[in-house]
Amino acid sequence: MTKLEPRPRLISRELLLYAVIGGSGVLLDYLLFLVLFNYVGVHHQVANALSTTAGITNNFVLNSVFNFRKTDRILVRFLRFYAVGIAGIVLTFLLLAAFSTGLGIDANLVKLASLPVVLLFQYTINKRWSFG
Repeated sequence: MTKLEPRPRLISRELLLYAVIGGSGVLLDYLLFLVLFNYVGVHHQVANALSTTAGITNNFVLNSVFNFRKTDRILVRFLRFYAVGIAGIVLTFLLLAAFSTGLGIDANLVKLASLPVVLLFQYTINKRWSFG
């Protein structure tokens, strides 16, 4: 009788945890955006920069401590992580400019649609560069 080999996982624990942590950052980002844009009256681009910054910081702390467990060179890692986050802000800025300002699509919908695109972009770079 042969021993059964374990099936390979379709998704790694690291990716799953990154997605959960990313989800918490996305939730924080989007809720803060909604409050700033809809209730405080902050311009959608400024609201996006502030809300995304809060999400980036949340995700860095949680990924450093609970996921990648890398707390050495913390400043370098944070600066890299934040640079990737800034790239996400720029990508979202361009999407908001094109679809909300340019085409008149509701900024709330554009922001929501941009989140998974930006999340996948940032995961790929952060895994290799920020926490590699």
